[in-house]
Amino acid sequence: DWSSDVCSSDLTHDQVEALTFADQVVVMTRGRAVQIGPADALFERPEHTFVGHFIGSPGMNFLPVQKSGTGLAVAGQLLPLAPGLNVPAGPLKLGIRPEYVEVSTQAAPGAVSASVTKLQDIGTHLMLTAAVDGHVVKARLSPDMTGLEEGSNVWLQILSPHTCFYKNEELVP
Repeated sequence: DWSSDVCSSDLTHDQVEALTFADQVVVMTRGRAVQIGPADALFERPEHTFVGHFIGSPGMNFLPVQKSGTGLAVAGQLLPLAPGLNVPAGPLKLGIRPEYVEVSTQAAPGAVSASVTKLQDIGTHLMLTAAVDGHVVKARLSPDMTGLEEGSNVWLQILSPHTCFYKNEELVP
């Protein structure tokens, strides 16, 4: 029983403290552990949507997605299905961290049309908030990014090697 090796001073609800000092982190929700692992694994490949939302600031973006023939219906937009991308049938959630969302062009595969709702200059980065068919998507952009303004349309790259897919809130391998 590993819990006998943990003293109460090793427990924290502070995600920054846990991710900074712990070799292994246990993320729990509703009384059950949904992921155990090192900080980088929790950030890069959250095994549960709760972990994706909880770890990071802001948390992971989630959009509804469904495989449709040779494409993906993502929040009301049809994207071509990239070769080698394993996406099961049925309703899913696409998850991508704001750090991996990029401003793109209309013709780019894996990009969705969005409307900029907010731009915040954080100093070290720009935080773009956009609406994709009524769903909020955040992108952490370079502070020298230009040409964006609230109310404008933008294309956001959401399909990349960092994109995760979830079925019933759990990561699809």
